[in-house]
Amino acid sequence: MAIFLNEQSKVIVQGLTGAEGTKHATKMLAAGTNIVGGVNARKAGTSVTIGGKDLAVFGSVEEAMKETGADVSVVFVPPAFAKGAVVEAIDAAIGLAVVITEGIPVHDSAWFWAHAVANGNRTRIIGPNCPGIISPGKSNAGIIPADIAGAGKIGLVSKSGTLTYQMMYELRDIGFSTAIGIGGDPVIGTTHIDALEAFEADPETAAIVMIGEIGGDAEERAADFVKANVTKPVVGYVAGFTAPEGKTMGHAGAIVSGSAGTAQAKKDALEGAGVRVGRTPSETATLMREIVASL
Repeated sequence: MAIFLNEQSKVIVQGLTGAEGTKHATKMLAAGTNIVGGVNARKAGTSVTIGGKDLAVFGSVEEAMKETGADVSVVFVPPAFAKGAVVEAIDAAIGLAVVITEGIPVHDSAWFWAHAVANGNRTRIIGPNCPGIISPGKSNAGIIPADIAGAGKIGLVSKSGTLTYQMMYELRDIGFSTAIGIGGDPVIGTTHIDALEAFEADPETAAIVMIGEIGGDAEERAADFVKANVTKPVVGYVAGFTAPEGKTMGHAGAIVSGSAGTAQAKKDALEGAGVRVGRTPSETATLMREIVASL
């Protein structure tokens, strides 16, 4: 099984005809993703051939859903127009919107997140500024390389795109039910807790890897959730043990103030919840191997 995305998912690409949309749609199709069309109001009624497949371009998400039965949208829309694109997906009540776009103003992200909540959370948002979600062998919605790991019994949730890729590669011989890059912006849709809850409920996910980073308190809140609700083994990694205090490191959300948000504070919280935490990605992968071997 998988969470949020599977072989039945019908995917549209908002921004399909742009350079990034075309490039990554080609890769998603090659990975077996069932892309059923795209959205670009200026090119509505046309079609494009990508990866040998003719894809219709619709004027809106609502129209695309009506014509194709799409239930997932991947958003490759420039930052200035991303808010409108995500709001359009929410208003159409698509089940999942994967927002790849980097550089969306925090105010815009907060606005469309609040809009999703006000509309009854009918649309799950992953991102923004994320690599997306992959259920290996089933479907790939985003920019995660599909050839670095196959299907298996590990669930992965990560703030960092590149660390998502590294962890998948490190554990490629075991494989993954689903891997989700949730993004490192201060305001995101799907959280560590959302993914942990879904992996706990998935009968074919046997163990979970959680990757966090300095800044904020998301990992501490996830630790509380694990302690109260997760029975499956969890291993963790927190990027930023050597980061200097008070500096923004990479992601906009990775800001440390005093002791709050430090890698050590997050490590302590996770270990207090029974999560085994590695100090490097490779050490974290080794911990997961030990767990899988004992299952």
